[in-house]
Amino acid sequence: MKNKILQLSAFMAFVVFTSCKNYAQNSGVAQKAYVGKEIGTGFDAKIDKLISQMTLEEKIGMLHGNSMFTSGGVKRLGIPELKMADGPLGVREEISRDNWSPAGLTNDFATYYPAGGGLAATWNVEMAHKFGTSLGEELRARDKDMLLSPAINIVRTPLGGRTYEYMSEDPFLNKKIAVPLIVGLQENDVMACVKHYAANNQETNRDFVDVQIDERTLREIYLPAFEASVKEGKAYSIMGAYNKFRGEYLCENDYMLNKILRDEWGFKGVVVSDWAAVHSTGKALKNGLDIEMGTPKPFNEFFLADKLIAAVKSGEVSETEINLHVKRILRTLFQVKAIDGKNRAKGSIATEAHYQDAYKIAAEAIVLLKNENNALPLKLDGVKSVAVIGNNATKKNALGGFGAGVKTKREVTPLEGLQNRLPSSIKINYAEGYLERYEEKNKGNLGNLTSTGPVTIDQLDPSKLQEALEAAKNSDVAIIFAGSNRDYETEASDRRDLKLPFGQEELIQKVLAVNPRTIVVMVAGAPFEVEEISKKTSALVWTWFNGSEGGNALADVLLGKVNPSGKLPWTMPKKLMDSPAHATNSFPGDKAVNYAEGILVGYRWFDTKKIEPLYPFGYGLSYTSFAFENAKANKAAYASGETISVSINVKNTGKTDGKEVVQLYASKSDSKVTRAAKELKGFKKVFVKSGSSQPVTIQVPVKELAYYDVASKKWIVEPGKYTLSLGNSSRDIKKEIIVNIK
Repeated sequence: MKNKILQLSAFMAFVVFTSCKNYAQNSGVAQKAYVGKEIGTGFDAKIDKLISQMTLEEKIGMLHGNSMFTSGGVKRLGIPELKMADGPLGVREEISRDNWSPAGLTNDFATYYPAGGGLAATWNVEMAHKFGTSLGEELRARDKDMLLSPAINIVRTPLGGRTYEYMSEDPFLNKKIAVPLIVGLQENDVMACVKHYAANNQETNRDFVDVQIDERTLREIYLPAFEASVKEGKAYSIMGAYNKFRGEYLCENDYMLNKILRDEWGFKGVVVSDWAAVHSTGKALKNGLDIEMGTPKPFNEFFLADKLIAAVKSGEVSETEINLHVKRILRTLFQVKAIDGKNRAKGSIATEAHYQDAYKIAAEAIVLLKNENNALPLKLDGVKSVAVIGNNATKKNALGGFGAGVKTKREVTPLEGLQNRLPSSIKINYAEGYLERYEEKNKGNLGNLTSTGPVTIDQLDPSKLQEALEAAKNSDVAIIFAGSNRDYETEASDRRDLKLPFGQEELIQKVLAVNPRTIVVMVAGAPFEVEEISKKTSALVWTWFNGSEGGNALADVLLGKVNPSGKLPWTMPKKLMDSPAHATNSFPGDKAVNYAEGILVGYRWFDTKKIEPLYPFGYGLSYTSFAFENAKANKAAYASGETISVSINVKNTGKTDGKEVVQLYASKSDSKVTRAAKELKGFKKVFVKSGSSQPVTIQVPVKELAYYDVASKKWIVEPGKYTLSLGNSSRDIKKEIIVNIK
């Protein structure tokens, strides 16, 4: 009897374990909450002792760059330099201590990870955490303390030079991807430096443009991802932006750095300037800056160097003020074990495991925009030859443009991906098709912050065109790799328009005319006007500057080994003037820019104004089909402190296993304040086998439904009815639930 009871107990335990395991895998309720580790105060006695032993010059040496990517340490007291690395795409190669030229090392190769737009397109918080963890390990292997990333500014205009690096037009998606990334990074004993705080949404005139945003728009659109990075991700550092905000430069902006960041949000870390973004000495320090970084002049001539020593000696700045900033820096150095570094993470770099991390992210980032008559995945029965056309088939994007790239030993191009994955019996006919060319007189525009980007030469080379047409004619299938690259989309200049550069549209139309069985793949980080191409091609795929394994991931999607599950993290307009910043004639501004569209950024504008986009926010197809069933909330009414729990079944009604993203949008039609037609308030990516269903639960804290009331300076949840819409894009809503807020 005793044995039977034991067996029954073991069986019941197994049932409970299995149920819990299945529930954890399939339910949004069990989705891990990513919360960072607070900066500790247990080091304060040691810090006070160190400060008491330091000279004024040693303290001030910690407040400014003493090389291109380090701020000063105090060797005699065991305080190391604070070692930084650029890294939105992976850890940047080592450069010289006092200029931008490469250091010429042979051991600074790194993994190239998908750009921020690609990561956001996964709509997968686990992928964001994987990205952070993997990159954090690489940073530690290079003995760095701080990663100058992630960049989480809102994509306000599709022309933005850094759209590829920024994540989304939506504050909720931004924060939900940023927080796990930060947590993953900092779990490896390094600091995330979240940038660019704040309202840094254009490259044109970025050094001086004065951004004017009303308070409600600031709070609801441009600050939520930064606030979550501080409160949930517990980011150890923040980078101040170049631009002005309401008349004051952001690296010396008392309202943004002291009143909001520190007093309201409780930020305990360090504020680092963007490179050469400081304009004063006493004011910058008093208004919240801790470390000045930059490049144009000798390090001792920085505002927080010799000028600061003089300001203390003249009594303009107190030594107590200096001690405050030094203490913040020391606390973060202790936090990441850079001082007394026992048991500090060692890390690893450019490993097969990290390349596979990059592959997994890349594979989930690819977006299928159109797939008429099941043109994809490619069916290879009877196919003897494939034309691969386009400069982008062989273009590498780990390096390029103005800004941070990665020196990597592995960057699989789209052509190489197909060569790796297609059977050897199939002949690949490659043709470059178009030439990447710029007008000589405009070459100097790269990095000229008062102008838009370089002027491209858009005439096709006749011999290159002929070669492409011959390849397409003489092949069973053609694949054109078009779009952009990191020389064209770049920090330091915004694009002039949304037209495809280098004559690509003409090339695509002509190839489609000679081979209707042509698939178009866009490699780009930001929207383009592709309506005519979209109408004429049977299949359109969007991929990104997608990392070391990008070509393999892309080939696997085209050939059906991977079912695409990426969703657009921004709206693709039919034309530029449909986008809010352009429709309101409020980009780029001259000395000042007023965000005239207010809270109606991205899809909020398109959906509220009923403007048809080419492809909506959150859109992306699959090789299978999904049905949403049995949507319900756990209650009919909620109090302000409660959490709404919405459950739905996702059924895979097609023949292929796949992943779908359930997106939850909230709206209130009778609000007493202006609101967007709908706002993203939850999402969950779920894997569903063909013919099966999976339950998904999405939690929405009632406080997420609040608007910012300027008069009371508080977030207010209006009582009344709210519509919760569930769908797989902002325009494709499958189910609606009405809930009441008491």
